Amino acid sequence: MKIFIDECVDWRLARDIVGHEVKTARQMGWSTIKNGELLALAAKEFDVFVTVDRNLSFQQNLPAFAIAVVVLRASSNRLADLKPLVPWDSACRGNWLRGK
Repeated sequence: MKIFIDECVDWRLARDIVGHEVKTARQMGWSTIKNGELLALAAKEFDVFVTVDRNLSFQQNLPAFAIAVVVLRASSNRLADLKPLVPWDSACRGNWLRGK
C-alpha cells in the first residue's frame, strides 16, 4: 500500500509505518501545496492520505477524491502522541475506503 503523510504530521512517523511505501509531503516536494490540490495530487499516486487535520472533511469534499483519508486523533501533533496510533492492523486497513 502506498501511504502519503501530510505536512502537518511529523515526518518521523513514516519510520513506524512498516510494510508499506510511505512518502511525506516534503519528500514529494509538495510542502507548499494546500489541501484540495494536495489531495488531488496524492490521489494520483497514493492509496492513503494520513493527516491530523480534523477539519479536512469540512474544508474538502472527500468523496470527490480517489484516496482513503486517515485522520489521526491524538492529544497533540507531537510524535510521542502519534506513535501509539501506528502500526495499523490489517483489520483497520480493510475498512479504509477511497473517497471516505
